[in-house]
Amino acid sequence: MSVAAPLEDPFYYLTNFEFVLGWVTERHGDLLSDEELAFLAEFAALPRASRALLVRMVMRRGEHFRTSKLVYPEISAEVSADTADRAETGDSAASDPGEAALAPLVAAGLVESAPALSLEVLFAQLRLPELRVALAEEVRAAGLPASLGKGALFDALVPRRLKARPLAEWWPAAPDRVVRLTVMATCDRLRLMFFGNLRQDWSDFVLAELGVQRFERVPFSADSRAFRQREEVDAYLALHRLRERLDAGEPASMLAAELPPVPADNPWLSARRRRLALALGRQAERDGEGERALGLYRLAGWPAETGSVEARIRHLRLLERRGEHAEAHVLAEALVGGSPGEAEAQALSRLRPRLRRRLGLAPLPRETAPDPERLELCLPRSSSVEPAVGEHLARNDAPVAYVENTLLTGLFGLLCWEALFAPLPGAFFHPFHSGPADLYREGFVARRRERFDACLARLDDGRHRQAILAAWREKQGLANPFVHWGALDEALLSLSLDCLPAEHLRACFERLLGDLKANRAGLPDLIQFFPEAPAGEPRYRLIEVKGPGDRLQDNQRRWLAFFREQGIPVAVCLVRWADPA
Repeated sequence: MSVAAPLEDPFYYLTNFEFVLGWVTERHGDLLSDEELAFLAEFAALPRASRALLVRMVMRRGEHFRTSKLVYPEISAEVSADTADRAETGDSAASDPGEAALAPLVAAGLVESAPALSLEVLFAQLRLPELRVALAEEVRAAGLPASLGKGALFDALVPRRLKARPLAEWWPAAPDRVVRLTVMATCDRLRLMFFGNLRQDWSDFVLAELGVQRFERVPFSADSRAFRQREEVDAYLALHRLRERLDAGEPASMLAAELPPVPADNPWLSARRRRLALALGRQAERDGEGERALGLYRLAGWPAETGSVEARIRHLRLLERRGEHAEAHVLAEALVGGSPGEAEAQALSRLRPRLRRRLGLAPLPRETAPDPERLELCLPRSSSVEPAVGEHLARNDAPVAYVENTLLTGLFGLLCWEALFAPLPGAFFHPFHSGPADLYREGFVARRRERFDACLARLDDGRHRQAILAAWREKQGLANPFVHWGALDEALLSLSLDCLPAEHLRACFERLLGDLKANRAGLPDLIQFFPEAPAGEPRYRLIEVKGPGDRLQDNQRRWLAFFREQGIPVAVCLVRWADPA
């Protein structure tokens, strides 16, 4: 990979953008439309200053820009150097570098020079004093006080349904123009095809080159890519836009009807569609549309083998609230018979007894489990309860570290580095992966089971210590979804490897592999080491801290139950403050 660093190349952003275009053309050329191919050709034919200006616009928020805000020193210098002879003749384009760079974009149709601006866009582009000038007649016609603030002025004018118009019609004396980038959707599509998601953006290049973020180099073939057919890209974008509209407040009733189909052979897009259906269902339930919510939960939650656990449980709870106990009971019993995972079994264990009571059925046998060790502390009030507990419990021969969701997961990520970053098809397809793209997809572990087994086998003969510390030194700072470099140091790792038995680590790592997304959280806050403990006694204990008014979360309860089953030393520390609030 060769991308440009901002400190070395003032046009670094253009170099990196062109890197993406080349990458997508090479690996996704068969998925590009004639319009997108025409954009690539038009872009390549532009002067460098114009290409740079377009990329500057692409990397900013929105599609509308004031020309006075499109001034960049490197672009101005480029235009001035190229048009020095025209400047001597008084050519207006030559005397205004920004306009000179913009003109080819307008001529190519990539930028609209005088777009019609809605009231919302106008308010986004102008400051309040400018709005008072531009809208003076509208303010007078509406009988509004001239002193209204920006938000109040907008709210007062919205009911007038003012027609969209170019800035020159809103404000004939405007000191500059507002232009619109017409190819933002095309550039978003190209970015999606490169990254495989729309969470990542162009800043990843800069962060990588500055060393702020570093990524493992994983080999991939020329045909490694996120999408296999254009319909998959279309479906992803449609789902993304629907989610944006939901977040913007559009009603679930309208959006649910627009849920697009996804290719049947693409499980990760199907999962993405289910997540959106779940979000729409939650909103429909909040809006009092119970029947619609039930339908969306069914869509998101079934079949049980691939559907969302949260959607199924929400479906059952909504049926219960609606008094449809018999239907809820039938579905719940079917789920129990299907060997549910831990999270679902936990939720069903609470729901089923209630349903059986309401249906007059015999109660289920009560399941009891021993409580973990309890510590009760009365401490001076502190802004953060975990450090206060750690400081209170720590001794010279029994140090305490704050490790919530970082130590066990970090040891796992370091030991299993090779398995996590195995160059399998569909796992890596660009240079900026912080982890495999299929990390939380069905079949992730199964595809790598032999690799994970080989990594975990080092726990059986003591090789794990060397492997973990070697990975710590060799991979320092590289992105890994399970390794939080700032929370770990070599001393903590060494002490942990001294005190935590390999069989405990294996048990925890196997549980992580059972559900990587759910089980990577909920781990205890503290660990206390007893390196000098007599033989046969535990050399560590995990401690979950709960301050006044706090309570155990479901994922924490599941981990605590697992620790008890495995004989892993753990305690719950309940804290109250010595001084009243």
